[in-house]
Amino acid sequence: MVISVDSDVLKALADPLRMQIIALLSREALCTTHLVEETGAKQTNLSNHLKILRDAGLVDTEPCGRFTYYSLRPEALEGLTAEFAALASAARLTAEANFKRSC
Repeated sequence: MVISVDSDVLKALADPLRMQIIALLSREALCTTHLVEETGAKQTNLSNHLKILRDAGLVDTEPCGRFTYYSLRPEALEGLTAEFAALASAARLTAEANFKRSC
């Protein structure tokens, strides 16, 4: 069984500010102005983090007048969750079978 967890997604989620952004976007779509207010981060810093999240496929954008709203892509997290669940299941079966490769 080969399971591939996307390292770009893991790297994107490894930053505390990006995880805070993910948590905020799980509740509602927000623009950069809202994210600045919620996180206290500078707009340029947030823009860089949002680009990383977009590039990793975790966040979608929607233009709205002069603002851009960001929303979380639940299917991206569901895919990651499924990959980790498969790893946990394989580890559980291995532990239950007490499988060890001989040296």
